[in-house]
Amino acid sequence: MDFSTGTKNTQSSALNGGVNYTFPLTALTSLFFMWGFLTCLNDILIPHLKNVFELNYTESMLIQFVFFTAYFICSMPSGWLVKRFGYKNGIVTGLVIAGIGCLFFYPSAAFRSYPFFLFALFVMASGITLLQVAANPYVTILGKPETASSRLNLTQAFNSLGTTIAPYFGSLLILSVAVKSAEELSKLNTMELESYKMAEAAAVQVPYLGLAAALFVIAGIFAYIKLPDFRNGETNADIVDENNLDHLHNSAWKYRHVILGAIAIFVYVGGEVAIGSFLVNYLGLKEIAGLKEADAGKLVSFYWGGAMVGRFLGSAIQRVVKPGIMLGFNAFVAVFLLIVTMLTSGQVAMWSILAIGLFNSIMFPTIFSLGVAGLGKHTSQASGIIITGIVGGAIIPILQGALADYVTGLHHAFIIPVACYLFIAYYGFKGHKPVID
Repeated sequence: MDFSTGTKNTQSSALNGGVNYTFPLTALTSLFFMWGFLTCLNDILIPHLKNVFELNYTESMLIQFVFFTAYFICSMPSGWLVKRFGYKNGIVTGLVIAGIGCLFFYPSAAFRSYPFFLFALFVMASGITLLQVAANPYVTILGKPETASSRLNLTQAFNSLGTTIAPYFGSLLILSVAVKSAEELSKLNTMELESYKMAEAAAVQVPYLGLAAALFVIAGIFAYIKLPDFRNGETNADIVDENNLDHLHNSAWKYRHVILGAIAIFVYVGGEVAIGSFLVNYLGLKEIAGLKEADAGKLVSFYWGGAMVGRFLGSAIQRVVKPGIMLGFNAFVAVFLLIVTMLTSGQVAMWSILAIGLFNSIMFPTIFSLGVAGLGKHTSQASGIIITGIVGGAIIPILQGALADYVTGLHHAFIIPVACYLFIAYYGFKGHKPVID
């Protein structure tokens, strides 16, 4: 069935909630799963490469810096591309670029080149950026405006399913090879050294080759199937939004809630990524849990799994609780849990920081849906602006790494995410409300 055209009957049924967008929404959930999986796999890649290249915390955070810098560089061009060529074409192109990035991991591991790894991550992240810019606003316009936040939370729950599975999957494959120190390597003969290097490379090559194949297959499927096309009006023509504000300004840059939404995404992604990036090393501290990397990596699944559970719950709760109120509440709880983990040790500190994932759950989709609310024809531009904020994942982990290396140590460096969540609370309670001149 071709959804790209509508009739009066279709429009009428839409107003009554009768248009069925189950198929396109189901197709989109696969995208959310894939980029969640790829993004969270970085949390396992970081400790592996940290050991392989003998990096400090700051140097290892270059992985997240490069990955999320791609969002800053590519978000606005991606917004233009989606507006010009449509959501579907943007999705297909993003999948292909991400797949090419995954392929680059093969030579990166073969040559044991840290700069090549960073380049591969940048290419992969560029593809994911395009996917985010296309898929997130697409979900918000595939249905009633008042349930956009709930709908985006539901699809983002499958993003969290990917982030939940990725650490366990990565721990089994990537962290399965014990990284040897320079001293240990010097004691190996030529044959043993070659065998070790091949095993170390394969630990990264095999997973990412499989991911590349999956991305190319999904790209082929999306190229074939028909999806609703809203590129011209930037809104679902079948849905009447009485709160449309797109007539107030000629650019999304002039809407206060869009700019504050981009800042909120900046601090949210930065805080969430910073916590996730350091979890393996944090849980390895003697005063916390003293776990081996492979065991700690598996526990990271609880952090991301909490986000998955929270998004399924949040999708239902936001049908009766205002999204802004729920966002502010969750941010304050995250602040409380971070303070607890910094002031305690052992099991209390461990489970406090892992529990933050549950309250992170609704933040991204809620911030995003509030940020593009009522923007009509400016939706794709606003999406590009807000997605640019994901660059927080590049900057804030670096800052926390530097703080951990040179000032506080890792245990108390989580003061940086505390500041991040305080701003999110402000956006939830007040900052998201559009200013009408």
